[in-house]
Amino acid sequence: MCLILFAFDAHPVYKLIVAANRDEAHARPTADADFWNDAPHILAGRDLEKMGTWMGITTTGRFAALTNYRDPNETTEGKSSRGELVSEFLKGNDLPKRYLEKVSNQDCIYPGYNLLAGTTEELFYYSNKGKEMIKTQPGVYGLSNHLLDSDWPKVNTGKAGLERIIHAHRDVSEGKSELVTDLFDLLKNADPAPDDMLPDTGVGLQMERVLSPLFIKSEGYGTRSSTVCLMGEQEIYYAERIYSNEKIRDREFTIPL
Repeated sequence: MCLILFAFDAHPVYKLIVAANRDEAHARPTADADFWNDAPHILAGRDLEKMGTWMGITTTGRFAALTNYRDPNETTEGKSSRGELVSEFLKGNDLPKRYLEKVSNQDCIYPGYNLLAGTTEELFYYSNKGKEMIKTQPGVYGLSNHLLDSDWPKVNTGKAGLERIIHAHRDVSEGKSELVTDLFDLLKNADPAPDDMLPDTGVGLQMERVLSPLFIKSEGYGTRSSTVCLMGEQEIYYAERIYSNEKIRDREFTIPL
């Protein structure tokens, strides 16, 4: 996952709203979001190369998601897959803070990451690069391939868009279909950022341009899927939109709590 926009306790119905894009090599084998055969309480897509995931929920209301921390000089050889950080939280019963305390003691075994873990009651963030655990307060947040709320164009654009959407859909009587549509439309923004606003992460100017939009299009790599998750007190709504060979397919799930 390379962009996670989320709002915690900022909507009258949904305690957690998440809109996220997964950017990955097109050739990397991936399973669509579904309930896992080996852990039926988990709903998530799956990386079939390492068997972890980038984002998922459980039937009991646990949520986790991660992004990679961009550092072209970092080696991943001999290190564990970051995707297991999400799947292990979803499989387990540790409270979110306790789980992140555990993984913070294993910083060196994973490449750089940002991890969100929580429930509708509490949501925590931790990065093995920033090394600070944060309990999120009510508000809107953005996370890409740097630290939480870093001043990147795609993060700022995404947060502003999410704030507008939440404000426009505060009427609890209108249902969720228009909210979901607007969130997916936000994630489809493929406008590159101006050069003078690009971060310098060590990948070169041309690649910074390619990676700057919310929705990435390039040869061999780009946005593979978008996910919208709405977590309320009575149900969780989870939708995944998969982009494959210029075709789009949707998967939609509702879990009562």
